Amino acid sequence: MPEALVTNNLPIPGAVGSLDAYIGVVHRIPVLTAEEEHQLALRYRDEEDLEAARQLVMSHLRFVVHVARGYNGYGLQIGDLIQEGNIGLMKAVKRFDPDQGVRLVSFAVHWIRAEMHEFILRNWRIVKVATTKAQRKLFFNLRKSKKRLGWLNAEEVRAVAKDLGVPEQTVREMESRLSGRDIGFDAPSDEDDDAPPAPVAYLEDQGADPYLSVAAADEEDNRLDTLERAMGKLDERTRDIIRRRWLAADDKATLQELADDYGVSAERIRQLEANAMKKMRMVFEA
Repeated sequence: MPEALVTNNLPIPGAVGSLDAYIGVVHRIPVLTAEEEHQLALRYRDEEDLEAARQLVMSHLRFVVHVARGYNGYGLQIGDLIQEGNIGLMKAVKRFDPDQGVRLVSFAVHWIRAEMHEFILRNWRIVKVATTKAQRKLFFNLRKSKKRLGWLNAEEVRAVAKDLGVPEQTVREMESRLSGRDIGFDAPSDEDDDAPPAPVAYLEDQGADPYLSVAAADEEDNRLDTLERAMGKLDERTRDIIRRRWLAADDKATLQELADDYGVSAERIRQLEANAMKKMRMVFEA
């Protein structure tokens, strides 16, 4: 069996010949007693002893493997999940406080799962199925429910929504995302005549219509002409205030900056700006 490659002296899944070999390696690493773990954690926290941190991580690699096996149903390589979980474990060791009276494994499980969840959401589908924190929570909890219940009926949808504190419609939307599959935009047609066409056959590019493009350009020109006429009704100082406050591409001026330039109060600049807006609005509404 090839010798394990190491990064910061840690074995890497897949670098020891096979995943089974890696799992065999980490399961041969001794488990720390509570006292040993506490002493190592104190050394790392108080003395920044990297060797102590390495021992803490190494002794918990088997636990990462155990957690990763719980995500077998997502169609991702378990070796990749273990690698991500190991990152979470190292983050947990860095933040672990030995004075809290809990074992490292209880603290680390949250960090390990968080890294695995992020990896699953990044790689499970080409199109993201969950972007907000609430959607991510729903994704993993609904995934567990579906494995147990299959397609959810109305009563089950209500139960899941109540348990997770989300609207029933959100549960149905997430269930639909979980049940769907990725389709190539211009995938070749299937020999089966009953197969649905690829999206390229029916999705319309709204921007490809020449009439709409010309109409949008004309509308933009009209807005610019109206803006120019509205600005023409302002005196030079007020035009400069509006231009620097609203039309600058970046580094827009603040009221105080304009007040300093013109030797007046910021309140006076605000009044001039408000009056200018009223005049310009009348031109746009005419």
